[in-house]
Amino acid sequence: MLRRNLNKSRWRKVPKEDRHIAEAFFRLREKYCVAASARFRLMQNRGHLWHLSAAGGDFAALLLHSRQSLFPVFDKNPRVPGPRFLNRFLGRVPIYSLQGLREDAELLEELMESQGYFAAERIDYELMSLDDLPKAEALKAGPEALVLRPPEPKDSEQLFALQSAYEQEEVLPKKAVFNPAACRLGLDRMIASELVLLAELNGQVVGKINTSAESFTRYQIGGVYVRPDCRGQGIAAKMTAVFTRKLLSQGKGISLFVKKQNKAAIKAYRKTGFCGLADYRISYF
Repeated sequence: MLRRNLNKSRWRKVPKEDRHIAEAFFRLREKYCVAASARFRLMQNRGHLWHLSAAGGDFAALLLHSRQSLFPVFDKNPRVPGPRFLNRFLGRVPIYSLQGLREDAELLEELMESQGYFAAERIDYELMSLDDLPKAEALKAGPEALVLRPPEPKDSEQLFALQSAYEQEEVLPKKAVFNPAACRLGLDRMIASELVLLAELNGQVVGKINTSAESFTRYQIGGVYVRPDCRGQGIAAKMTAVFTRKLLSQGKGISLFVKKQNKAAIKAYRKTGFCGLADYRISYF
């Protein structure tokens, strides 16, 4: 059970004048919480952020709500008390998902279950990071005819086909219904706001990779997808290596999370130079 005492502290909203303390808290932990930190970086006056204070006034934990998602950043601390306000909050604001380190997610799920909120599906991932240049062998992988380049307007339909397949294969919860219109809208937003690299082979777009979040010190990459009939040729490794090399040249580290059962993807990331960090979870409600 969650303990109800951490230095007799209570959860409170982070006031504007203390946002710099929250930023420092995120910066120290960004390797483990890029998605949460990126949401905090962009949220301005939107969303909600609560903190738990330790002795001396330092932040001991944060809980972020942004765009119908909850992000617990508890530092794997089993002493973090449940935020008692959460039941009232959930009664007013719909929650689609929560995500974070598995230990943190489990703590929050336990509290939500005690108040009648049960996850419909939980997906566990391996959280990985890359802070040095990608391995040379990955940069040399892939067919000789492989071309890596940014997307162009003429790629619209082929890119949409890849994104549609990626979302249905890797993103959507089991009982969710794929929405082509929402996918296309999300793709347009991604191209406008994120960095994207395509893999072209014999005139056909066969793979894609993109950033999915940017925090203060790190990028998160996602959307890594290679057409099924083109897999096993080293395309994913080459595409990831070239893409991450460019990102690392900007002075930021890189994080990602990948489904634990996707052994082929984990192998490709390790071939590129990624190292495993921790277990990560996304729960859907």
